[in-house]
Amino acid sequence: MALYAIGDIQGCHAEFCELLSLIGFSPACDRLWLVGDLVNRGPDSLAVLREVKALGPAATTVLGNHDLHLLTVAAGHRRAHRSDTLAPILEAPDRDELLHWLARRPLAVAEDDLLMVHAGVLPQWSVDDVLARAREVEEVLASDGAEDFLQALYGDRPEAWRDDLDGYDRLRIIVNVFTRMRFCTPEGRMDFREKRGAAFAPAGFAPWFAHDQRRTAGTRIVCGHWSTLALMLAPNVLMLDSGCVWGGALTALRLPDGRVWQVGSRAPVIPEPR
Repeated sequence: MALYAIGDIQGCHAEFCELLSLIGFSPACDRLWLVGDLVNRGPDSLAVLREVKALGPAATTVLGNHDLHLLTVAAGHRRAHRSDTLAPILEAPDRDELLHWLARRPLAVAEDDLLMVHAGVLPQWSVDDVLARAREVEEVLASDGAEDFLQALYGDRPEAWRDDLDGYDRLRIIVNVFTRMRFCTPEGRMDFREKRGAAFAPAGFAPWFAHDQRRTAGTRIVCGHWSTLALMLAPNVLMLDSGCVWGGALTALRLPDGRVWQVGSRAPVIPEPR
């Protein structure tokens, strides 16, 4: 049995299928970890959702910011952006089934020495903290309070974690950490404006994984989200968003041996923001 991790698909269904064929993936005996952002901006998000859902327990995906955006738009709490490609999902006959399934995906997954999230983790959080904070949000998304939570989801504040946060402020910052964060201070204050590489870190900030005292430094973290870093395979940070939707590639990484496969983008959407 092999475990493969795959970067942000973002609706690139043809490349996803080609990559599964390239690695010889078999749902009967292999497993997939998908780092989130299954949907949006690529040409066939509906097919991606159906494909991953049909894989059942062979595929584990965490929620990314674009996945949550879909849930929020579907709930009527946010308007679609001009660059969104979510309409086929919202108009599909199996829309409700797919959205129900998506809303029940985790925000963090841990196994042995591996931890998967979409964007990153705060320096002061341990693996146990990560899983506990993720469960707080997951329970709300699976509850009758999901609609109200999605309405209050968006916002950049609070910008720093405190243990005494409660209510939607607490849930919002947890989501922002797991699905939006790139740069933060050693104390965990986040900056959401800068999306370029490490050389562009705002004063006092660094990439979330670069802090010396990060409590998850001994855990291999599988993630995506930061496409301007492309494929980054540091010893304990495996960043797999190689920008397929921007004209880059879709990447699969086999764990634990680290072999990499890539499929080039067939139809880049627009130039990547830099």
